[in-house]
Amino acid sequence: MFNTTVTQPGIRADGRAPEQIRSVKIEPRFLTATPASCMIRMGETWVLCTAAVEEQVPSFLQGRGQGWVTSEYAMIPPSSPQRIPWNRGVNGGRQQEISRLIGRGLRAAIDLKRLGERQITLDCTVIQADGGTRTAGVTGAYVALALAVHDLLSAGKLALSPLITPVAAISVGLVAGRALLDLAYVEDSVTDADVNVVQTLGGQLVEVQGTAEGAAFPREQLDRLLDLASVGNAQMFAAQKNALAKVLPPAALPALVTTPD
Repeated sequence: MFNTTVTQPGIRADGRAPEQIRSVKIEPRFLTATPASCMIRMGETWVLCTAAVEEQVPSFLQGRGQGWVTSEYAMIPPSSPQRIPWNRGVNGGRQQEISRLIGRGLRAAIDLKRLGERQITLDCTVIQADGGTRTAGVTGAYVALALAVHDLLSAGKLALSPLITPVAAISVGLVAGRALLDLAYVEDSVTDADVNVVQTLGGQLVEVQGTAEGAAFPREQLDRLLDLASVGNAQMFAAQKNALAKVLPPAALPALVTTPD
C-alpha cells in the first residue's frame, strides 16, 4: 500500500504537482457512541477525531468561569507497516508533543470564557499513517469540536457559540530543493526541511513547527513554504465546511465555519 521510493528528482511518487494536496475526505458523525466525531482521510493517512464534553474543568481552572480544550493523540499498532506498540498509559515524547500541538491549535479556535466551566477533550487516533498525521489531526479535530459545540447549543447548554474561527493545518517541506505541499511518508522520510503550519481561517498563524533535517535553509525558502501552506489550508477549510454541511442545517453553519466580523 505504501510507496517507499521516490521515482525521479522533482517528480512526486504519487504523481502530484508540488502545490497539490492529496485527496481529502472528512466523514462527520462517524461514530454512533460519540456523535461529535469524524474520520479524516488524507490520501492513505486516516485519523479518527472525536470530541468528548465534560461538565467540569481541571482543578487549576476551577472557579475561574472558563472552560478548557485539550487533546490526546495516539497511533494504533497496525497503523504503520512496522507495528507500533500500545503505550499502555505511558505518553511517549512524540505522542505528547503532538497531543499538545493539537490542543494548542484548537484552543485558538474557541473563546474559553464563553465555553463556560466545561472541558472538551479531542482524541485523535491514527488508524493508518502515511505522513501528515498531526496536521490531519488538527483539521479533523476542528470538525469534531464544531459538532460538539453545535450539540451543546442544540441542548440549550450554551446560549452563544464560543467558536472564534476554524483552524486547520497542513505540512510543507523541501525535498531535493523543491517546495512541496502535504508530504506523504515517502517524501517526509527524505525531506531537507519539514514544516507543519497551523492557521486560522483568516490566515493568521497559530503555530509553525519546522526543522532543517539536513543543511540549514534560508528565510526566503521558509516564506515560500508558508505561502504554500496557506494554499493547502484554504482547501482544508473548504473540506471542513463541506463536511459540516452534510450533517448540520444551513442556519447552524455561520457560527461554526466563518470568522465573525
